[in-house]
Amino acid sequence: MAATPDTLDAIDLTDLARFENGFPHEVFTHLRAEAPVWFHPPTEHTPGGEGFWVLSRYRDIQTAASDGETFSSQGGGGREGGGILIEDLPMGWAAGVLINMMDDPRHHRIRRLLTPAVSAKALALLEPELTTRARAIIDDAEAAGGEGGGCDFLVEVAAELPLQAVSALLGVPQGDRHMLIEWADATTDYAGRNLGQSDDRSRRAAADMLAYGQALLEEKRRCPADDLLSVVAHAEVEGSDGGLEPLSAGEQEMFFNLLIAAGSETTRNSIAMGIHSLSEQPDQWCSLHEDRSLIPGAVEEVLRWASSTTYNRRTLTRDLSFAGQEMRAGEKVTLWWISANRDERVFDDPFRFDVRREPNPHLTFGHGSHFCLGAALARMEIRIMLEELLDRFEAIEPTGAIQFTRSNKHLGVRHMPVRFHRRREAVP
Repeated sequence: MAATPDTLDAIDLTDLARFENGFPHEVFTHLRAEAPVWFHPPTEHTPGGEGFWVLSRYRDIQTAASDGETFSSQGGGGREGGGILIEDLPMGWAAGVLINMMDDPRHHRIRRLLTPAVSAKALALLEPELTTRARAIIDDAEAAGGEGGGCDFLVEVAAELPLQAVSALLGVPQGDRHMLIEWADATTDYAGRNLGQSDDRSRRAAADMLAYGQALLEEKRRCPADDLLSVVAHAEVEGSDGGLEPLSAGEQEMFFNLLIAAGSETTRNSIAMGIHSLSEQPDQWCSLHEDRSLIPGAVEEVLRWASSTTYNRRTLTRDLSFAGQEMRAGEKVTLWWISANRDERVFDDPFRFDVRREPNPHLTFGHGSHFCLGAALARMEIRIMLEELLDRFEAIEPTGAIQFTRSNKHLGVRHMPVRFHRRREAVP
């Protein structure tokens, strides 16, 4: 059940029951109006029994994300742990090792190594292959649905293109892709457990994924190929002494885990929830049919609307006064991107899905030095899937409720039943 936004005392953002049926937007509408910079007290659900700051307005979140020295992705302020989750992660295991939990200058040095793989030139070369893959994915889903045209859109369509794309980029054999995403799902969906907890399923998945990544990295060290994992396996970056050094084994392994999850999980949810919104608003779908020049704007609205990564945490490295609140070094600060993307001060009628929305300065990919490295790839995947679906279908009809993952960190979809309705003049 979602929290009622009548009082701050009713709000517990660490109670995952509040997120089981989708994101509790009404809570953040209340926070933006009444307590935009709010200290969330610890509850029975809060990992470590420690409270944290909640930033819900666009401008405050943008300001904090722009100051990586004060709002650290890694840790600091005398804290032993850190990272981007509400719960502390050990320094030297995830915090400070995963690229998205690492501060500059090392974060920037590693990021620079990876940028060519997702440059405009590299993506232009990849686009024809992704278009072919998208068509085949839709063919398979349509064939499996038979005469009724039904399918689980999340599993059979939305998940497939990002998963195939990230597997190709990393050099993962396509036949292994479903095994990897099952492992990633087991570690990011809190079904049967609470924040800060693991269970047999999540521990087994993490161990299996680590072992698979280690073996694949070893293969790339022996026989490098034209893929991103080979780049990581052989890369050298400037170390603290100014000399070149290879990435540590931990950095390489964590990079593999991150890209499998982030490169497939977030975009599939954006595709699914974007199509769900379009299916509920036939006028918007019809507008895209009639005017394909609206597609780039539709992609941005899908990204704003879905906001698959709901928040990222930062750790304060110093005391400061922020938006009238006194914050202390070592305290946790959470930046709720999904709330920023519904901020009434920035977006007109923010709870309307509008493919004509302009401007649309959403923060779905973050802001500042940690702006998502795969943003252009995600945009391309969403655009390709939209184009291929519009070519083929007059409408996509929901045939049941979306089932959401149990998480406050990602707005994830488990299942989304739909029925396809073919265009009579569908492009062959």
